[in-house]
Amino acid sequence: MTMRAWSFLSASLFAGLIFFALAASSQVPFSQWGDLLAPPAELSLDKIILVYSLFPRAAVALVAGAALGLSGALLQQLLRNPLADPSTLGISAGAQLAIVAATLYVPEIVDGHRTLVALAGAAGAAAIVFALGWRRAFEPVTMVVSGLLVGVTAAALSAAMTLARGEYLMSLVTWNGGSLSQQDWSVFQGLGLAFVLLGVLSSLLIRPLLVLGLGDTSARSLGVNLGGLRLAIAAIATALAGFVAAAVGLVSFVGLAAPAFVRACGARRPGAIVALSPLAGALFLWLCDGIVQTLARASSENFPTGAVTALIGGPLLLWLLPRVRSMEVPHDARESVHRGNLKTAVAAFLLLVPVLVAVAFVVGPTGHGWKILSWTETLDLAPLRWPRLLASAAAGGLLAVTGAILQRMTGNAMASPEVVGVSGGAGLGFAAVLTFAPDGGTVVVFTGAGLGALIAMLAVLLFASRRHLPPEKLLLAGVAVGSFSSAVLSALLAIGDQRSWQILSWLGGSASTATPTTAIFLGALSLLVLAASLLLSRWLTILPFGPSIALSLGLSVRLSRITLLLLSGAATGAASLLVGPLSFVGLVAPHIVLRAGLVTAPQHLAGSFLLGSILMALADFGARTATFPYELPLGLFAALVGAPYLIWLLGRQR
Repeated sequence: MTMRAWSFLSASLFAGLIFFALAASSQVPFSQWGDLLAPPAELSLDKIILVYSLFPRAAVALVAGAALGLSGALLQQLLRNPLADPSTLGISAGAQLAIVAATLYVPEIVDGHRTLVALAGAAGAAAIVFALGWRRAFEPVTMVVSGLLVGVTAAALSAAMTLARGEYLMSLVTWNGGSLSQQDWSVFQGLGLAFVLLGVLSSLLIRPLLVLGLGDTSARSLGVNLGGLRLAIAAIATALAGFVAAAVGLVSFVGLAAPAFVRACGARRPGAIVALSPLAGALFLWLCDGIVQTLARASSENFPTGAVTALIGGPLLLWLLPRVRSMEVPHDARESVHRGNLKTAVAAFLLLVPVLVAVAFVVGPTGHGWKILSWTETLDLAPLRWPRLLASAAAGGLLAVTGAILQRMTGNAMASPEVVGVSGGAGLGFAAVLTFAPDGGTVVVFTGAGLGALIAMLAVLLFASRRHLPPEKLLLAGVAVGSFSSAVLSALLAIGDQRSWQILSWLGGSASTATPTTAIFLGALSLLVLAASLLLSRWLTILPFGPSIALSLGLSVRLSRITLLLLSGAATGAASLLVGPLSFVGLVAPHIVLRAGLVTAPQHLAGSFLLGSILMALADFGARTATFPYELPLGLFAALVGAPYLIWLLGRQR
């Protein structure tokens, strides 16, 4: 570690002490601290709050940050992957899903067994991700994409359950943001004991972990049991994340930022990284919590600490990104595409369109079964159904064609509006419009979301532009921008005003608000975006081969990327206003189209647009009929279908 690193850690410790001193002294002046160790019956209310709320809160922040830092360091060393942490691998989302489901449907299990529920959810998510990664030798990009897919599926299920049970809504929203508020020392004692025990076990695995870094062949020749070692390290890292989730909720980004900072400051040996990451994580979370408490005293609003960690951690990781040494990743993580029968694929897509329209208009649930509507009933319901059908199809087409553009432009098969943070940027633009121009109307909201999506994509490409956009850099920057966007939305949700409900409605997505005007506008925009992308298909054919080949063929890389970014930002912003940030149509549709044999740029773009429209229209039909008479959020329903498909697709690849 360099002197600068130690100086930064010392400055963080000093800043954390200052924030804590300000919070504690505002509760009880330092001059009255002499009798804080007296029995509770002899203390005033302010002193009880100080001793049993503020002090344990600081202690929990330190031990939770240390646990997450250690968990992230172990996962990164185990997988030789700088992107690995409980958030990116879906472990925290698995714990969230388990606790949300238990709280809503079997609350008696949560009382007294909260930790076991969280550990079970975290273990289940980790098992799925590691099983998917095992078939491809834990290749870094595959692991992160698998984790993101598992995490999105779990988050979509959690959000759907939360929205369905309004009486638990705000309490679960606050918990999901990561709240460090304490009422006694019990949480610290339990979490501290777990961290000490798991930390001791981790120290015993440092030497085998060092041998593991030499490669599987060398490790086996030295007598290391690779399967047992990986299982032990993964179990410790998962348990650490599960204990933190059970104790304080979801605190994201600490496990990713702490080891990245330690490594960027010069630590290279596994022992040093594993030893110093808990220290960096503890100071990071404590500092964030101090900022939260300072903001709460100044504005009377209590923000979740977990949201603030991403607010600070996102820009911090983007700043560190050029300094983090990349780990070796295959240049192309995609499987070879089987060239199917082109005519058959096109015919199948086109055949689905009239079938889908017929089903959407003439079939519906009655509460006691399904019914084929009469001609009169169809005409009566048509004014209500055609705007939402058109709007859903247009949004799906926009997201799918954007996904195809991003995949070809970056040469990364896992790029999509959701993965690289573009949808999160659209959410930031949406929130900004609600904050600064609440009466701006549809045009202002659309403009804000489009600009937010464009700025997010520019930020990702700016910090991942070195070495020709390697996949791990692009995804790491996308995770940072996406986490930052989610943090802002989580903080606004925790306020609980009218803006919170508008953001919550947008997060779920719904086509029920589509009007004939907005549907026609979105449909026309989708056709314009498709036409523009087809005109630029030559660029998208050349760009995946790299800047040198593009320049040799007379293509301006900078101009082409800026133009494609403007197109992608506008399309994603418009679509996200309807479906929200969780759909994964932009990742699913281009993959299915490639597997169908539509591999040239024009075929890929047109096929992705058509299939994306079909998938989102089907999602709208399912969202309004699956739980009739209640309607599921459109984006969440699409994610529940799309993400499991990609998980299955990854599981089939060897």
